[in-house]
Amino acid sequence: MINKIKSLNSNDRHKKEIIINIEPLETRVAILEKGKLDNFHIERQEDRRIVGSVFKGKIQNLEDGLQAAFVDIGLKKNAFIHYWDMIPEDAARLEREEGVRAKSSTRKRKRYKPGEMTKIFPIGSEIIVQVTKDAIGTKGPRVTANISIPGRFLVMMPGTKMKGISRKIDDSKERNRLKKILQRLPVPKGIGLIVRTAGSGTRRTSFTRDARTLFEVWKDIQEKLENNRAPCCLYSEPGLAERVVRDYLTEDIDRIFIDNQELFEVTRDVIQKYSRRSRNWIQLYGGNEPIFDYFEVEKQIESAYRRRVWLKSGAYLIFDETEALVAIDVNTGRHKGAKTQEEGILQVNLEAAEEAARQLRLRNVGGLVIIDFIDMKSKKDQQATHRALKDALKTDRARTNVLQISQLGLLEMTRQRMEESIFNAGYDDCHYCRGRGRVKSALTMSVEIQRRVSECMRKDTGTHSMRVTINPHVLDRLRREDEQALIDLEKEFKGHLTFVADNSYHIEEFTITNTDNDVTLFSTLEQKD
Repeated sequence: MINKIKSLNSNDRHKKEIIINIEPLETRVAILEKGKLDNFHIERQEDRRIVGSVFKGKIQNLEDGLQAAFVDIGLKKNAFIHYWDMIPEDAARLEREEGVRAKSSTRKRKRYKPGEMTKIFPIGSEIIVQVTKDAIGTKGPRVTANISIPGRFLVMMPGTKMKGISRKIDDSKERNRLKKILQRLPVPKGIGLIVRTAGSGTRRTSFTRDARTLFEVWKDIQEKLENNRAPCCLYSEPGLAERVVRDYLTEDIDRIFIDNQELFEVTRDVIQKYSRRSRNWIQLYGGNEPIFDYFEVEKQIESAYRRRVWLKSGAYLIFDETEALVAIDVNTGRHKGAKTQEEGILQVNLEAAEEAARQLRLRNVGGLVIIDFIDMKSKKDQQATHRALKDALKTDRARTNVLQISQLGLLEMTRQRMEESIFNAGYDDCHYCRGRGRVKSALTMSVEIQRRVSECMRKDTGTHSMRVTINPHVLDRLRREDEQALIDLEKEFKGHLTFVADNSYHIEEFTITNTDNDVTLFSTLEQKD
């Protein structure tokens, strides 16, 4: 087995590979293209992913001002749903799946009058919803009543009669062939179907098997709907490994390597439902070296956590992820070799556009993204950079919207966010800097301490004998550079100051105590957030 893998790595790395690493606490999946990390997913056992899950929930309250409702689906936080997502509409579902657009999807979202939605969904009434975005931070999950269950080649849409084909399949002959297959499929009443991009070139028998599996899922959902009380879960998406195999296994995938015997066998059985020949693409990795190290994935993953990402040309990107947006700054760094300055700037920006799109996928970043490309005077160069970014985003499964470069030289874009980025999921705020990434300097703390000591001496007329407990680093600054200022302070108020270092104190913490009665006069410890 291991010799076969070595041969494949050295001579046959022209297609995509899926590498699956199973560990006790987490599952990791890497998608490689010619050995380069193109996509990365991680799922931990304690983190329950609910995107795609279907729930039977209860309306808790309706907010006409927000044009939204809050639904109890059995989780800690109530789910959030817009009024226009509470009543299933065919166009809305088609718009969500695989880029299919219905003519009516450009409609204006209806605004409901106060009390109008209460008549349709009274408080306490039940509603069937599907999670479209996981709970992030303080926000609960986002849900919709437009249910869509994905299969390998098809997407099932209960409650609609519409049928469609992914617009990413643009070959007219293939679209006509797929339309005929859809028309001949035995579809139960009240169920719509969409052909996914992966269905291009697929035989009719594969569609039939996929449809049969989806209809069984819907039958199971209906049984739970009748027998279980709200709130309850009616359907859950499969685990990470099975989802990735389902969504990524197309003709351009060369091999799938799994380092777990049990999952290897399960995955082969799952794939056989969709395509019998595809099951032979899966191989069990049995090497002595960890699978991510063997395929040189571990080092590439590290870049997804770094603030600075170097490009081959010597330029680099700076990623700053905030609560409101993600800022990407492009810098020339050590880039050399262009004939003119304008040519060099364009080369860096084109390379940065491609890498920025890749990093957005790797980091699973969503929401508003601002890219500060290096200033380009030429409109032609700006358009070339804009086009390069859009082309690089075509392989992104998340929806994106890219605007033209503004007069300020900034490019604004949005990327669909369904769950937390891998950075937020893998890191906690530093207990020392409390997430800011910087702390006050020793000079700043010296000035602040002197100001507070002066204030306490003015207020405390009984005595000016005080003990100041501080961080050792700050005390070192006071001794070496600010001793005279403290002596002058003692003379001014006819007092006496004693400084005590405490290793447990944060660099921004200090306490001022009256040494006569041991009363605390001031403490930053009491002012913590």
